[in-house]
Amino acid sequence: MTSYSLILRTAARFLLPLLLMFSIFLLLRGHDLPGGGFIAGLVASCAFVVYLFAFDVAPVRRMLRLDPRSMVGVGLLLAALSGVPAVFFGEAFFTGLWLELELPRIGEIKLSTPLVFDIGVYLVVLGSVMAIVMALAEGEE
Repeated sequence: MTSYSLILRTAARFLLPLLLMFSIFLLLRGHDLPGGGFIAGLVASCAFVVYLFAFDVAPVRRMLRLDPRSMVGVGLLLAALSGVPAVFFGEAFFTGLWLELELPRIGEIKLSTPLVFDIGVYLVVLGSVMAIVMALAEGEE
């Protein structure tokens, strides 16, 4: 077993949740303002890469729960399907549609096809980066 730095392990435990929350913030902000799925996926990837450097590949695989290559497939499917609802409303493929819902005790929430597209991009970027980094880390062993 490789010896890992105590400082890096301690920092990784704090950075992982903070970077993941920041990536979700960027994801949810991005479908209306700058940001979005791509940069949010990169930030989430950085969180898992720091954790991988501190602990190894196996804990990161357990944490992800889904194979990174499967994540890419699910993301591509979500991104492609986000364009379909517009066709049913007589609009061009990938035209953005918004649905505003009033939920009791929660308030008003907006669902949109650009958000679904951004979630797909997020999964594609996260899955791609993690597949590459994990393959490199496992090949090193």
